[in-house]
Amino acid sequence: MGHQIADLISSLIRSKMSNTNGPSLLRLGVIVTLAGVISLGVVFFWFSPSNKCPPPVFRPVQYSQISSAKTNNSLTDKAEEKPVLLLWVWPENYRFDFSDCKTFYNIDSCQLTDDRALYNSADNVIVYHRAITDLSNLPPSPRPPFQRWIWLHLESPTNTKRIPGLENLFNLTLSYRQDADIPVRMRLITRKKPNEDFVIPKKDKLVCWIVSNKDPSTGVDTRNVFYREFSKYIQVTLFGKAFSRFLGYDDYYPTMASCKFYLAFENSIHKDYITEKLNGPLAAGTVPVVLGPLRRNYESFVPAESFIHVDDFPDPKSLAEYLLQLDKDEDAYRKYFNWRKHLTPSPHLILQRQEFILAICTACDYIARRREYKEAHDLYDWYFS
Repeated sequence: MGHQIADLISSLIRSKMSNTNGPSLLRLGVIVTLAGVISLGVVFFWFSPSNKCPPPVFRPVQYSQISSAKTNNSLTDKAEEKPVLLLWVWPENYRFDFSDCKTFYNIDSCQLTDDRALYNSADNVIVYHRAITDLSNLPPSPRPPFQRWIWLHLESPTNTKRIPGLENLFNLTLSYRQDADIPVRMRLITRKKPNEDFVIPKKDKLVCWIVSNKDPSTGVDTRNVFYREFSKYIQVTLFGKAFSRFLGYDDYYPTMASCKFYLAFENSIHKDYITEKLNGPLAAGTVPVVLGPLRRNYESFVPAESFIHVDDFPDPKSLAEYLLQLDKDEDAYRKYFNWRKHLTPSPHLILQRQEFILAICTACDYIARRREYKEAHDLYDWYFS
């Protein structure tokens, strides 16, 4: 249609040009102007969008494209790489797969390595206290200015050797202590909806104790003295290397669950020194009888009604009599499990080679979230206070 109108206009113009005179020129101008207007109208009509055509499709930019653009074009939004955490020596030479942090604790926020060749690029270095013989087997000094050294030590002050020169050497402390930079502990998990599914395991033993250490130099005299008097008034089923009655790893939790009470006696008594000896019976469904720091200290981590403290009684005999009474009063015994409605314990790892996995994985999680500079001053003043 557009071509036909254009041909018609051209024919008119040629016709008028062949009869050129004064008035004709005026008429020719009018005709040319009219032809231009008609041509524009035809073009607009021909190329204007139809109401029947679908609207254009909106295609949003993918998040990955935005992320990529930021990574490539922005100095401030560049994605940070995982920090490198170098394990200077394997604690007690207990080796594990670094992927265990992801497997057991869903922690995959740092690059764990034991390759000392990466020392100069490592963001953090873990140094195990009991592996230090003197300053000569520490990482090279001075350390890179961006690097932090982490002091790893899970033993109590009673079992800690003072090594001169460490007092102001580390940036971060990794310890059982609640006031450490990186506290290591199994925590109870809270839940809003009450758990009505928990059932107290079947019991066929009254009091149990698993003991591997009887060495008096490690501070166990306090618990040994208490046990000798306590056992005069109540039967205690003993397991562990200290009593030549070994318990397989697969039997650890089932055996503990079969006991009404478990002696969670620490080898030495210090603030916050509350170990897996408490977590084991809580996870197994057994009432722990604790010997360690003050009751108030225990209550910082677990409910007051979840355990029995030896300090609640004037002497071992009184404690034994109370446990015998609970053995006959099922309702009173059940009250020690009311906390399970809103709190859930997690079983800890029990293989010997797994002893330091929680601590190292906790450090991995910490350094990924906390990258500010710190220094640990007067290490021993803090630890032995």
